[in-house]
Amino acid sequence: SIMRGCDKFCTYCVVPFTRGRERSRPMNSIVEETKKLQDQGIKEVTLLGQNVNSYNDTEGSNDFSDLLRAVAREVPDMRIRYTTSHPYDMSDKLIETMAEYENICNYIHLPVQSGSDRILQMMNRQYSVEQYIERIGKIREFIPDCSLSTDIIAGFPTESIEDHQKTLDLMRRVKYDGAYMFKYSPRENTKAWKMEDDITEDEKKRRLNQIIEIQHIIAKQLNEDEHGKKFEILVEGESKKNEEEWMGRTCSNKVVIFPTKPGISIGDKVMVRVFNSNSATLFGKLV
Repeated sequence: SIMRGCDKFCTYCVVPFTRGRERSRPMNSIVEETKKLQDQGIKEVTLLGQNVNSYNDTEGSNDFSDLLRAVAREVPDMRIRYTTSHPYDMSDKLIETMAEYENICNYIHLPVQSGSDRILQMMNRQYSVEQYIERIGKIREFIPDCSLSTDIIAGFPTESIEDHQKTLDLMRRVKYDGAYMFKYSPRENTKAWKMEDDITEDEKKRRLNQIIEIQHIIAKQLNEDEHGKKFEILVEGESKKNEEEWMGRTCSNKVVIFPTKPGISIGDKVMVRVFNSNSATLFGKLV
């Protein structure tokens, strides 16, 4: 964890009320902790916060880009990931920093929540669809092979069929590698709690199932595009379904399954060529 709390006050979210306002840890303490983890043999670290993009080291006036750069420099052999980002605070400086360092993984979780400007405004998300798309364009300009995932809420209060369709259109436009998809449920003490929850459960489920189906199709196609390519995989452990296979991840956070081989251990980096896939997993062979 690099920070606690959140100042965004999205109308559906209880985090600012349960975890308080944003407080960032001093940058030096995070860098030192990461170096100690490397000394202990850790191969990958994830910098965590409700909105890491608004990280602010008050002791040194450093932003999240500065922190990410400092960590990447101090532990060049470790993979560096982070989550979660808020589109409003996704700066050019951060994107350029990611592109500059090979050990910063090419993966960004950038929650959009809805493809409708009207619903985004009701959610107090502080950006428009076009502003979000502009950020996606900047990411792909500087990090062409970056994988993207998102969060989507189906059936937010007053969401019309047209609003829902705009979300589906956005998904087809962006083409996310992965998504966390939910139907809206009211949370006490939030502003949305006071809104009329006017979408029936059956309709929420119907819209959510549409979102899931489209994401499944997109992810399947994106994974098929990886067939024949070689990737450096960080071995994480045995496959859940077959103890004679290993599971690891690419730099872009894609799960890869491949046959075991004597001499390979958890934490090793190996080269794997992908030959098959489904919507969630790549399957490969050691090169």
